[in-house]
Amino acid sequence: MTSLENVSRETLDRLELFQSLLIEANTKQNLVSTSTIENLWQRHIVDSAQLMALIPRGSVADIGSGAGLPGIVLACLSAASVCLIEPRKLRADFLRSTIARLDLANAGVECASVEHVIGKFDVITARAVAPLDRLLRMAVHLSHPGTVWVLPKGKKVKSELAEARLSWHCTVREVPSETDPAATILILTQVKAKRRQ
Repeated sequence: MTSLENVSRETLDRLELFQSLLIEANTKQNLVSTSTIENLWQRHIVDSAQLMALIPRGSVADIGSGAGLPGIVLACLSAASVCLIEPRKLRADFLRSTIARLDLANAGVECASVEHVIGKFDVITARAVAPLDRLLRMAVHLSHPGTVWVLPKGKKVKSELAEARLSWHCTVREVPSETDPAATILILTQVKAKRRQ
């Protein structure tokens, strides 16, 4: 897998442990769709890992982290400070225990809805959280002028982008997903709300 080709054995071991913890926890709460469990490594781990090549250095906010995707994977693959934002207590508890088991000193959890989180981040990512326009409204307060938004999107990417552009100025780059031919990763920079007339 191209995203994990040059990864150390220690990091691969950590990602494999994460996969095991995720499968085990998924029997108690719905973290990922059961239909994807059989192909979890490719569908979730590698899919998250491909974002590393698109993320500049700096602090990362993973909104609606849920199962720790992509946040835990990114924390395993880099020294970046990763904040996992997850409003549901049971999921936040899973994330905290997983961070402890994986000994990830560079990751932390905010158990709150994104609107109530305080701080500024260099990178904002979110996987299957909300349509683009709503996501930007929810999280723009966490960005600064240099923030890069790295957002995996599915088949509706064009319509989401068109809707978001009615309310937002931004520079957009579209990167094809390595793991899903129907998916696109949006890279947004210079995100700023348009003035209402």
